[in-house]
Amino acid sequence: MIAYVTVGADDVSRARRFYDAILPALGYALREGPEGLSYALPVAPGERPLLPDFYVKPTYDGRPASAGNGAMVAFELRGQAQVRALHAAGLAAGGTDEGAPGFREAYVGYLRDPQGNKIALFSSDPDEPGRDG
Repeated sequence: MIAYVTVGADDVSRARRFYDAILPALGYALREGPEGLSYALPVAPGERPLLPDFYVKPTYDGRPASAGNGAMVAFELRGQAQVRALHAAGLAAGGTDEGAPGFREAYVGYLRDPQGNKIALFSSDPDEPGRDG
């Protein structure tokens, strides 16, 4: 099981604008500290944490952050309308288009955050029409 994902950011405030446009709609809450941004799903008392957490932080070694070639983080959404809405919200919040929402292996839209990290927003809800429906 993946416990957390971390992406680097040279400008944490720009990154926050982008991720605040997407992650709260998926249930993530933000905790911001000197180490960067920590997005986590809420946990009821006595319950185990829901994973994975998502962190946006300056680099540990102080060198410029860079996007991994071939690396991507994917978030599963509730439906195609949410994919379209959050893709548009990410663009409006400083992201760049890496592939408009549409059918591929699932209904998916791709973005790059302000640092260049690739983000996929997808839905594979079997109750929604597919490419053949």
